[in-house]
Amino acid sequence: MEKTEKVSVNMNIGTLSQIDLLVDQGFYSNRSDFINQAVRESLNQKQERISEVRNSHDKMNFIWFLGIYNLNAQELMQIKKNNNTKTVSGYGLLYINEALDDLVTETISSIDVKGKVVCSDRLKEHYHIS
Repeated sequence: MEKTEKVSVNMNIGTLSQIDLLVDQGFYSNRSDFINQAVRESLNQKQERISEVRNSHDKMNFIWFLGIYNLNAQELMQIKKNNNTKTVSGYGLLYINEALDDLVTETISSIDVKGKVVCSDRLKEHYHIS
């Protein structure tokens, strides 16, 4: 299931009129269709850089994600077993089940997410998540 979020974009009239022309000519179903396609093409052109960033975090003491990430008991237990702590960092949506609160506070030193974190109020307070 793909999560979507509404984004507002300001464009000059010249750019918007060209998009509208392409929509009217049947190349795209609407403005959103054009903008989504343009964003996907731009991201495809930057995949090498995205992979470099992802790979650089794999070598650090991070749990790093891009997109939707569900922090799970198995990985937290492995961190605890190794007498280690990690930082959770990423872009997108981080979900932490409330049943894992104690294990999270024992094994996760900090949480830094550009996006949204769904977790208990206890964890929000502990990690200063707004």
